[in-house]
Amino acid sequence: MSETPSVKQRINAGEIISIAGVSMNATREELEHAANQCDMFSIDGQHSPFSEEELVAFCAKAEALDMPVQFRIEHTRHTYLIGRYLDLGPTAIVVPEVREEATVDEAIKYFYYPQKGKRSWGGTARRGINKRPDRLEYAAWWNDYGVLCIQPESVDAVINCRQLAKPAVDLVTFGPNDLAFDIECYHKPPFQTLDECVQHVVKELDGSGVRVALGIPDRADRQKYIDMGVTVLCEPLG
Repeated sequence: MSETPSVKQRINAGEIISIAGVSMNATREELEHAANQCDMFSIDGQHSPFSEEELVAFCAKAEALDMPVQFRIEHTRHTYLIGRYLDLGPTAIVVPEVREEATVDEAIKYFYYPQKGKRSWGGTARRGINKRPDRLEYAAWWNDYGVLCIQPESVDAVINCRQLAKPAVDLVTFGPNDLAFDIECYHKPPFQTLDECVQHVVKELDGSGVRVALGIPDRADRQKYIDMGVTVLCEPLG
């Protein structure tokens, strides 16, 4: 019997994926309810308080439900800590405020194990480690399992999205509010709205294998963005 495709495999295949933002303090019962409505949990380390112990405990509860966890790191300049965050249990990492290729290169370096990256070996709280204690087996599994997402939040980053969306990146998403700030202060911006930015990125990434994600506050908008070419939606629970 073949294994159920991982969320990375499903994303790469272009399936419509639903992600739900949940509280790190959610109970098992609350997570079970959420798990019936989405494909992955999302928690935020950029604008919300958290401790490493809370992240480990949350990821353990999610893994017991066979649910992957997406974690947005605190700052663009913390890409060197991605391996550390992953040692605490997430499946997916979101790097916010990405503007430069060097940021993406560093994220890839610390997200993947050799020979794809340079992530250091270690950590007992890692996703799936109990089933694959062998170093080489786990490294190969992880490199085909973990989901790396970058989040451009500026006009220039949207313009240059094809250069930023390197082959080892799985997803490109958006920071709508910071992007709006940048549009408002940009001299003659080529995009006036979030939707125009989304349309540009979808067009630029067509055929690249990198998928487009978007957080939507209203589920009524999901079909509009799916029709645009967005395949991963972070949306409120029903």
